[in-house]
Amino acid sequence: MSKPLGYYTSHTPDDNSLLAKLEEEYGSTFEKMTNREKLSILMILASNLGNQLDGGVRGEIYAAAREMTNQLSLSDQAGIMEAIISQVRWGQSL
Repeated sequence: MSKPLGYYTSHTPDDNSLLAKLEEEYGSTFEKMTNREKLSILMILASNLGNQLDGGVRGEIYAAAREMTNQLSLSDQAGIMEAIISQVRWGQSL
């Protein structure tokens, strides 16, 4: 994250919110977290958002995800994640 947390969220500095506490503890760009920790948060948040939506997931999607993890570079996997986050956030409402 090259921009501060407030760029991506409703956070404003010193507002005594959870986001303010996270920023104080881990830095405004989460620089005090490892990539593994950041990805763990991403996994947990994605799971939570997905569980809020109706419907299931087709088996072919799990198969496609397995192929991605087996055949794509780590950079391309991160790129897919970035694309999906953008599509979910800005492409269609939750």
